[in-house]
Amino acid sequence: MFSGSIVALVTPMQAEGAVDFVALQRLVNFQIDNGTDALVAVGTTGESATLDVEEHMAVVRAVIDTAAGRVPVIAGTGANSTQEAIELTAAAKAAGAQASLLVTPYYNKPTQEGLYQHFKAVATAVDIPIILYNVPGRTAVDMKPDTVARLLDIPNIIGLKEASGSLERNRELIARFAQRLDLLSGDDDLACESILDGFRGVISVTANVAPRKMHEMCVAALKGEHERAHCIDADLRGLHKNLFIESNPIPTKWALQRMGLMPGGIRLPLTPLSSEHEQAVLTAMSQAGIAFA
Repeated sequence: MFSGSIVALVTPMQAEGAVDFVALQRLVNFQIDNGTDALVAVGTTGESATLDVEEHMAVVRAVIDTAAGRVPVIAGTGANSTQEAIELTAAAKAAGAQASLLVTPYYNKPTQEGLYQHFKAVATAVDIPIILYNVPGRTAVDMKPDTVARLLDIPNIIGLKEASGSLERNRELIARFAQRLDLLSGDDDLACESILDGFRGVISVTANVAPRKMHEMCVAALKGEHERAHCIDADLRGLHKNLFIESNPIPTKWALQRMGLMPGGIRLPLTPLSSEHEQAVLTAMSQAGIAFA
């Protein structure tokens, strides 16, 4: 159902932290014009943790309205409260999202049984395609492949974004689930190799800054064109690394500001990019052929 380069879209903000909906429209059009295959609205990169529910859904609706059916929109609707996740997912369906991305509940550290019951509850409550999202580095919980296997019986669970940082884990997922789930990398630095191995695509931070090249890399990798995929990915390696030189989305928002696409607002407890890291991000942008002021 989903494949290719799927951007984990930032939420642009004014200096004082208000969501900038004009810049959001600009970003959506920039992504679509440069080949991005689908958009994720208000995932982790979209600062979901610091948007209130009204803002969260306003951003989702704005992305859907601006995309206007040109590419699918996946709404980030995860929460560490199962009831809140159900409510957000129902609202995303009502808004017209094509799917929901549900992160493993963060901070409360559920058991594998708790993860199973959480996702089962959301998926049975809201009839919308659901992509599971495993990112243990940010949530302090790792959803094991055996738990994913238990969830396969729920028909609207259609994908998995895996951000464990392990090619070994990704290859296990391919062996077990490639025929049943859309497997999507959540690690930009592993995306090329993972797609060549059998993943369907990537939900990408790098695509915010280099959408055309991420799309072209995914196209090549999905075709099995190893040399071309690796060649394109080599130009993006600096971004894969340095867009995480401080917590995501700090460097990405700074880069997009330098590209003239949005103002530099970000919400506490995140702060603007430290000056000592600016040159590393600029060098990575140059290496990827990105123009900036």
